[in-house]
Amino acid sequence: MEKDLEPTARRLREAYAAGPIAPLRDVLDPTDIDGAYAVQAINTAHWVGEGRRLVGRKIGLTAKAVQAQLGVDRPDFGALFEDMRIADGGRLDPARAIQPKAEAEIAFVLGRDIADADASPEVIAAAIDHAVAAIEIVDSRIADWKISFADTVADNGSSAYFALGGDPKPLAGLDLYSCGMVMEFNGAVVSLGAGAACLGHPLNAVQWLARTLASRGEPLRAGDILLSGALGPMVALTPGDEVRTLIGGLGTCTFTYGA
Repeated sequence: MEKDLEPTARRLREAYAAGPIAPLRDVLDPTDIDGAYAVQAINTAHWVGEGRRLVGRKIGLTAKAVQAQLGVDRPDFGALFEDMRIADGGRLDPARAIQPKAEAEIAFVLGRDIADADASPEVIAAAIDHAVAAIEIVDSRIADWKISFADTVADNGSSAYFALGGDPKPLAGLDLYSCGMVMEFNGAVVSLGAGAACLGHPLNAVQWLARTLASRGEPLRAGDILLSGALGPMVALTPGDEVRTLIGGLGTCTFTYGA
């Protein structure tokens, strides 16, 4: 008998305003991939129906160490909406977050659709219009970040907000494998990384996402924003933090976590 997942989806939606909830173990086995994405899809459809504009996807769990921690061997994805975007140099009011953390990423914007479930690396690269430095602010509606794979997937990939840098670059001439990343809070280095930390190469993450969504009948479209995954450890935010990310070849992205 198929489970009714609408109450679980509603529990997550309500947690945005009411505060974090217990892990979803009463409904979802920690590695229940299909059930977790079904919950996510219910909420994505709900939000689109309320008028939120879907602008792309985020990829998570691109670090092998994090996959091992959650007992899985694959990344995950969540939906990006326009109202999740923070302007480069902008502010995020702490009242709008629960238990946020920042991570530095490379974002891609597509110039054409990717509908092939077997899309090659060449097809993926050709579909990308430009890359840009980005910061994702992840958050969890699950108390104390005590998440399983199913928890984070159902919770829209533990997503919250994102900022894109203001210096988009075409792929030609970029070294996205060995490019370095530095993230600073208030001028102090808090996270270091490189392109290779993201599933071996950020474009590997994009290929995984494109193939996965195409096989689900939900292909990526021209104009989509893709957050490809963290290049280094995420760091918890404290009100007043001024966050700056610098990625080799892509420049900077900044925001302030404060009212």
